[in-house]
Amino acid sequence: MTRAQVAHATEERQVDIAIVGGGLVGATLACVLVPMIEKAGLSVAVIEAAPIREMANAPFQPSFDARSSAIAQGSAEHFAGMGLWPALAEHAAPIRSIHVSERGRFGATRLSSEELGVDALGYVIPNAWMGRVLHRRLAELPIAWHCPARVEEIAPTSGGHRLTLSDGRRLEAGLTVLADGGRSGLKEQLGIKSDSHAYDQVALIASVEVSLPHGGKAWERFTPEGPIALLPLRGQAMELVWTHPLGAEQRRLALGDGDFLAELQRAFGDRAGRFRRVGSRHAYPLSLVTARETTRPGLAVLGNAAHALHPVAGQGFNLALRGVMDLVAAMQAGRERGEAPGSAGVLADFEARRHADQNSVIRFSDGLVRLFGIDSALLSHARAAGLIGLNLAGPLRRGLARRAMGLER
Repeated sequence: MTRAQVAHATEERQVDIAIVGGGLVGATLACVLVPMIEKAGLSVAVIEAAPIREMANAPFQPSFDARSSAIAQGSAEHFAGMGLWPALAEHAAPIRSIHVSERGRFGATRLSSEELGVDALGYVIPNAWMGRVLHRRLAELPIAWHCPARVEEIAPTSGGHRLTLSDGRRLEAGLTVLADGGRSGLKEQLGIKSDSHAYDQVALIASVEVSLPHGGKAWERFTPEGPIALLPLRGQAMELVWTHPLGAEQRRLALGDGDFLAELQRAFGDRAGRFRRVGSRHAYPLSLVTARETTRPGLAVLGNAAHALHPVAGQGFNLALRGVMDLVAAMQAGRERGEAPGSAGVLADFEARRHADQNSVIRFSDGLVRLFGIDSALLSHARAAGLIGLNLAGPLRRGLARRAMGLER
């Protein structure tokens, strides 16, 4: 231990809520809790292992290589309710339309914001900018930040959980929220098991520049190798998510930029124009991971710690955000009944709110991967007919779109 850690070794603090993870999900939860913090005097602590807070007030320089997230229209409305959307919108690229097709087949489905009567189907925002906006808001609040710090030990108590931090401090929390992406090992410490299905696929992610103005159009192109998604960014840049069979991505990671762009052009086609530039390439193995328990007495699990999805349907962060909203709604309802945030009634309410939405999105994302991952000529014709039929069935297509946008459940 350092001298500072020794000084704090016996320091213990009681808080109503401890949020483990100060990334996008954890920081959003803290922002949604603002009314309860300000009006009810709720005490909140955030524990984050990465030293991210010092970046909150540094000048933001948009990067061509930045990772971005697709934010559904319903998620944008939630951020508007927090008062954060005007700031987030400064670097948001709207998705005006979506084109879904299968390589080599005539079937396609098209969706547009005009058809649905909304400004945009969603938005694509750099993760770094979202984090910057969230942490600027949190810097204004009376929240106990432990950053950088890790939770080294978590143990149930009669009133919640005791958290021992890497800086020597200890927290007694009535409600502990695991929003750390499942990377900390805390679920395993608590004996919470997860079900995992490896897709034997890897997502290759990069920013690319196209020769034609994208006009806010997003593309989902299913190919024999795997789906290719292009999401609009500012200017003529697009976020590429290119799914590969496990191991096949290594060769493309090693290609020079020109050869990589040529192979992408052959795989995707010319509908988005010519691919002229590519940024840094990153690869992420894909799997479906779901925690068998998302609540326990005094405990809730959110975000990727609760469910990690295939990116094919772009629902991961949006599902996590709805989980944040449902948890806070359950807390607010519990407060009206005189219940603490970590009470059994609050957590049962949260579980009930999440169950149908989470299961529906997981089934949809997993089913899409499996359906388009089967190499069969007969099934290819059926998929093409299904895409054409969905494009012709206006009410059904609009209903599915509104669910994907988070406007209906």
